[in-house]
Amino acid sequence: MNLLIVDDEKELCDALSAILSRNNYSVDIACDGETGLDFCRAGIYDLILLDVMLPKIGGFEILKTLRAEGITTPVLMLTARSETRDKIEGLNIGADDYITKPFNMNELLARIKALLRRNKNFTLNTLSFGDISLDRDTVELICKDKKIPLSKKEFQILEILMLNAAKCVQKELLIEKIWGYDSEAEYNTIEVYVSFLRKKLAAVNSETEIKSIRGVGYTLCVK
Repeated sequence: MNLLIVDDEKELCDALSAILSRNNYSVDIACDGETGLDFCRAGIYDLILLDVMLPKIGGFEILKTLRAEGITTPVLMLTARSETRDKIEGLNIGADDYITKPFNMNELLARIKALLRRNKNFTLNTLSFGDISLDRDTVELICKDKKIPLSKKEFQILEILMLNAAKCVQKELLIEKIWGYDSEAEYNTIEVYVSFLRKKLAAVNSETEIKSIRGVGYTLCVK
């Protein structure tokens, strides 16, 4: 399960990430609202842990934007605010749950598990676009009666492209999501994996292609 933490308290984020990783979650961190909103829009997360008080863009504004754009990823609000009206506001604009800092870690883990269970029936194990499908369980690319296994990085890139089909996905976003915000991965690293994916699309005789948008990124389209 992929979790995103959007919070500007670095020590808290590091502690949460360590504990969640030990509980077999994959965790990304965004330390300001602007970066957090970009991450949220990638569509690769099963749950978002979102602080209310954030630099650049506040948590409530992020949540309003996500719901207005039709992004239904479960959101657990993390906040130092304890007033009832703040909790009501968060729930009214689309939060799925709310926990006040400081919180008990066992309670947080329980709330995360409950939200993921609640959302399980709405999580697709297969993504489709054009004539291809991506099986999240077997990590395979499927086209008609042909299947081909993908590496972890190939899978992650194709998943992001399919979740953002017909949109241009920037190279910077791919690096941040797959290699991490502080990664030293360069654009040519992305290009190598995209080249691998193109060969695998050709191997299954797919009409779907990964088109380069020069100087920006990639988009998934049908030939």
